[in-house]
Amino acid sequence: MEAYLSFNGNAAEALAFYAKSLGGKILFSMTFGESPMGKDTPDSHKKKIMHATLEARGKQIMASDLPPGMAFDGYKGFSLSVQAKDVKEGEQLFKTLSEGGKATMPYAATFWSPGFGMLEDKFGVPWMVNVDQPQS
Repeated sequence: MEAYLSFNGNAAEALAFYAKSLGGKILFSMTFGESPMGKDTPDSHKKKIMHATLEARGKQIMASDLPPGMAFDGYKGFSLSVQAKDVKEGEQLFKTLSEGGKATMPYAATFWSPGFGMLEDKFGVPWMVNVDQPQS
């Protein structure tokens, strides 16, 4: 399974932020204006993302801006989760992803992990950063 995020007009900015934060790359991106329905797209949406795919850390996130006429209602009931190989990498991921956003659970050791934190990024997307417990 892969996540598909809908944005309120700032998908290109969000995907660029995620590519930088997660060390990934945008594999595909098409605007509404570039699509076969481009001539029928209102000018306000021609440069908005109709579909894009980002690959980072061996996973993909797909995204788009909402089509014209659809209302954005925020993100509810899920979190994107990223696994870090160690505490230092987890701390860096948490710091980078939370830049301009807010920590909802500060990054710290827990009973299940040497490093875990929850945040809402500057686009309002909820994230969890987790370090696997070392295996003995």
